[in-house]
Amino acid sequence: MKNTLLLLIGLAVAGVAQAQIKCWTGADGKRACGDAPPPGAKVTTLKLPSAPEAAPDSKGAAAKDARKGPLTPAEREQEYRKRQAEAQKSAAKGEQERQDAEAKRENCERSREMLRTIESGQRLQRTDAKGERYYLDDTQREQEAGKARQLVQQNCG
Repeated sequence: MKNTLLLLIGLAVAGVAQAQIKCWTGADGKRACGDAPPPGAKVTTLKLPSAPEAAPDSKGAAAKDARKGPLTPAEREQEYRKRQAEAQKSAAKGEQERQDAEAKRENCERSREMLRTIESGQRLQRTDAKGERYYLDDTQREQEAGKARQLVQQNCG
């Protein structure tokens, strides 16, 4: 009973899907179109274009369309491992970027602190090759300040 009913519904739908549009010229000279022309009218049948096939958006969609049937367990495992590897790569990349940003921030802070110290006017001392301490004179202080400004510009800019 169900099979017969489904068959009849399918035939009815197929008949509607194959309906054609017919055009004719009426008695008043105007062109009319429909599915049932008046008897005795000269009829022309219009062919409707079929729906265009959708073009695949990307290679991934084309690959999925080309493959038929469900994935095998081996294919699922391979895709799972591929997704895991991509996730690990992105996590490692994010961690590396975070570490680089942290190092840049620390270098910037150190450079600014060194420039503040040099510009504060305190006496600065250095150690020579023999291990003896000496104080920087004004020209050496200016050279150190120039180097510190360059470091601030590189690390903070």
